[in-house]
Amino acid sequence: MSPPLTDDSSATELPARTYLGFDYGTKSIGVAVGRLPSGRAEGAGAITGLARGPDWTAIERLMQLWEPDGLVVGLPRNMDGSDNPMTARSLRFGRRLDGRYHLPVYWVDERLTTATAREHVLETGARRTRRKAMLDTLAAVAILQAFFDDPESRGSVYATTGRSHGQ
Repeated sequence: MSPPLTDDSSATELPARTYLGFDYGTKSIGVAVGRLPSGRAEGAGAITGLARGPDWTAIERLMQLWEPDGLVVGLPRNMDGSDNPMTARSLRFGRRLDGRYHLPVYWVDERLTTATAREHVLETGARRTRRKAMLDTLAAVAILQAFFDDPESRGSVYATTGRSHGQ
């Protein structure tokens, strides 16, 4: 079951900070970066080789490079809004990010982001070997961009722990 929404009204007005967005998958994780107030998400690549879980060394390098103030993780759901098997895995990934980096983790409904990204990748005519990394990166961009563009998604902050993150 997904964590409850918090009633954190401060979540709708985010300060000028850097955010990393993640599209968690079992084979790779797409990553995007963006900063407010520009509100523009850009691809930061894909982390692959996840046979035994996330590549924390690669994630640590991204954390050091971008020094984010918050993290945004796509929350996969079925079209009817119910949880699916990837929902629990993404939630676990977000909780692990929180536990390692002690930064606020925001959740964004990621329904249709991969489908939209897939259409875009196919339109580019990219080689088959390059498509997966592009797909994961573009899905992460869509997740982070939704976070920036939609004040409702910012208000839909899921608490990953009982700790306050000083927002």
